[in-house]
Amino acid sequence: MKTTRTCQLLIVVIFLSMGTAADLPAEENEVPDVKQNTEGEEEEEQVPPLGPLGERVVAGQSVYSQEETPAPEEAGQAQGEQGHEEPQEFVVVGEEKEDLPDQPPPPKPKPKEIPVVIGGTAAGEPCVFPFLFLGKEYADCTTEGRRDGRLWCATTYDYDRDKKWGFCETEEQAEERRQAEEMEEQYQSAVRMINTTNRRSQKREAYERLLKISGKGHTKASEKVAYAMLFGDYMAQNVTKAKDLFEKLALEGSPKAQMALGFLYAAGLGVNSSQAKALVYYTFGALGGNLVAHMILGYRYWGGVGVPQSCESALTHYRLVANHVQSLSSVANDVSLTGGSAVQRIRLLDEVENPGSTSSMLEEDLIQYYQFLAEKGDIQAQVGLGQLHLNGGRGVEQNHQRAYEYFNQAANAGNTHAMAFLGKMYSEGSEFVPQNNETALQYFKKASELGNPVGQSGLGMAYLYGRGVPVNYELALKYFQKAAEQGWVDGQLQLGFMYYNGIGVKRDYKQALKYFNLASQAGHILAYYNLAQMHATGTGVMRSCHTAVELFKNVCERGRWSERLMTAYGSFKDGDMDAALVQYLLLAEQGYEVAQSNVAFILDQKGSRIFSENETYPRALLHWTRAAAQGYTVARIKLGDYHFYGYGTDVDYETAVIHYRLASEQQNSAQAMFNLGYMHEKGLGIKQDIHLAKRFYDMAAEASPDAQVPVFLALCKLGFIYALQYLQDLNLKEAVSQVDLDQLLGPEWDLYLMTVIALLLGTVIAYRQRQHQAPLRPPPVPPRPAAPAPPADQPDQQQQQQPAPAMPEEQ
Repeated sequence: MKTTRTCQLLIVVIFLSMGTAADLPAEENEVPDVKQNTEGEEEEEQVPPLGPLGERVVAGQSVYSQEETPAPEEAGQAQGEQGHEEPQEFVVVGEEKEDLPDQPPPPKPKPKEIPVVIGGTAAGEPCVFPFLFLGKEYADCTTEGRRDGRLWCATTYDYDRDKKWGFCETEEQAEERRQAEEMEEQYQSAVRMINTTNRRSQKREAYERLLKISGKGHTKASEKVAYAMLFGDYMAQNVTKAKDLFEKLALEGSPKAQMALGFLYAAGLGVNSSQAKALVYYTFGALGGNLVAHMILGYRYWGGVGVPQSCESALTHYRLVANHVQSLSSVANDVSLTGGSAVQRIRLLDEVENPGSTSSMLEEDLIQYYQFLAEKGDIQAQVGLGQLHLNGGRGVEQNHQRAYEYFNQAANAGNTHAMAFLGKMYSEGSEFVPQNNETALQYFKKASELGNPVGQSGLGMAYLYGRGVPVNYELALKYFQKAAEQGWVDGQLQLGFMYYNGIGVKRDYKQALKYFNLASQAGHILAYYNLAQMHATGTGVMRSCHTAVELFKNVCERGRWSERLMTAYGSFKDGDMDAALVQYLLLAEQGYEVAQSNVAFILDQKGSRIFSENETYPRALLHWTRAAAQGYTVARIKLGDYHFYGYGTDVDYETAVIHYRLASEQQNSAQAMFNLGYMHEKGLGIKQDIHLAKRFYDMAAEASPDAQVPVFLALCKLGFIYALQYLQDLNLKEAVSQVDLDQLLGPEWDLYLMTVIALLLGTVIAYRQRQHQAPLRPPPVPPRPAAPAPPADQPDQQQQQQPAPAMPEEQ
């Protein structure tokens, strides 16, 4: 406890010291350039730098906030005209108006600090922003006009007239900044290589570069290298080195490193497991703005993992993460017409028991087969491959060029879906297809006239936001209704927006709820998000914190971090169980049920060497428990098995019965019913009852056809045991002694019995004698030559005159 408090105080002191360092005055290391001050030509080239690092950060924030102001208005839609953003208010702005009681207010932006110039012609005077230099205004210190790259600013508005200026940094600071910029450029180059190449050799080379940059103190490079060492991403997995790097970065205030340390303490990787320390690091990571830390805390408060269960606290964390997920332009573009790229959740248990049954992946041979069909002119194959390349997923990388080619081929053949998706591509724009509202409108109209719901929805979007046409809410509503009637998810979603905000129709929360529910059935992320907002605030429906948390959790699990599921699966397929386990462990901490079951499966199979053998079953039991709490039937059955056999816990038949009963009643599991039948048969943890055992066996056979054979064998065994038990319970001597044959059959019952026996004996003797006297069967008669055919008018007579078969004597 004392160590934990010390760590907390140390981190707080570090934060405070960093904030103090950011406020150091710019005059601390003045190095005026006297020679440059005396030459008029060089005065125009001189540029002052930002003072301390903190000042540069503040200035950067102010510039970014001005540039990114329109971004929230455009999230979720392609570029639309201003003034018609009502539906987007609900998606992006609505949550700010309806904060929960425990949700902290957004942090206020720090005021911009004005540096005091060093040297130049106005040493000691403050900079003036904006200032005019060569006819252009500058809102911050700049390097324009200087060959040495030092930052400078003017101390009056018009530098061209007054020539009053000074440096924003010393020469030492300028050199440090140049080195930092050089490292940043190298870092960005390595990251671009990682993101653009598929070759493992090039990715390894990029991580080697990051390792070198990390050695020079670059924070982002150190974070990437530490995570690569932790997960074994194109580097040798080394949890100990990763922990050391994370500890160093955490002392520097890195939220990613704090979150990672929380994960290491929660999972017991490289350190002794401590849920208290994990909670502290997760909290600091969340306070630093790390979304994964917020998501982990949301799951912990929702499930009561290491903290008291609190639905409202879970809602606060999940809602914050969901706001960021839905507002990302990349995610919004993905879901605008297609319902979002699918999160691929592959269960290792199903993959091992039924190889090739996983529907989340497309085999390479199958893709080649579709490509062959598409080249031969198969329109459906062309449209399917186009959609696959447009959104990515299922083992296929996103490729807009290939998508455009496939859609274009199908559209030329008259396919309306291809026309509509071409309109979508032109409406949203990409690196390969330039944004063009007029072309998009042409494709949407052509597809809509032929009754295609995607085209109708695209036209509705055009009229709703005025893309290439004047805004017309009535026409937008009309086209969205047509698309929704055909079950198209985007039409349903947009109708929900219009009814919720009262655009073109009377505001109707019930109708909005209806259409959001319909869109959520197709898995649309924005539908989940808006339903969560309505349930969280009680808009149009009774407030339900539990429902809101589940919906927000679904949205959060669609974030970019879900791609780690496929990376972990790739490590598993490559046989790297340790790397797969660590990646699944982090996802399990975030609340992914499929990751929790996969962690338990790997530990259950003892495929990893990270944990000692005596730790595997208890850890597997923990993750089976968490997966079962989220409704996974197999996990519930596994819990019963673990308590039945004593894996990771003591043998407890009663607890096993509880888990089997939950699985049978809540999920109608045939396996659980069969197990309950067996336990009733044996009387394990429950009263022995053969009749109840038979009942559960019969229920298992009805629940699953696969259970019929084992149930038949079990019933045969049960019948034999029942008969044996009946005979054991029956005392033959007492039964014979209690039978009175004189009373039952009469006083002369012995005569009757002897008569019956004599008759049976006589019948047997007569039957045997008759068998001995039976005549021998004649040998077969050889065939005779065929007689000439009789006349047609005497068929019957010919048949009557045929000689009888010859007897043996005649032969």
